Amino acid sequence: MADLRRVKARIREIAEGNRKNVTLEDIRWVVSHLELNHYTVTERRTTHEILFRVESQRFGVCGHNPGSRHIKRCYVDEFIRAMVELSLYED
Repeated sequence: MADLRRVKARIREIAEGNRKNVTLEDIRWVVSHLELNHYTVTERRTTHEILFRVESQRFGVCGHNPGSRHIKRCYVDEFIRAMVELSLYED
């Protein structure tokens, strides 16, 4: 289990790095470690999207991007907005 400081550092790396190079695995790593740090987390898969809820914040990530492991920047932006609202990252 990663402590909360390490999770926040990973969120900062995602937010301040090249947002076009983020994978679904990066988002899942953060969410799973938040759950290990006693945050309420749910994940629901739809046809083209994975819907995450961390505490009261919801965001979706489309994992259906043919030819690339990377997710689109708009989904990374949604993730970052949710982390800002949870006070895990300061914009």
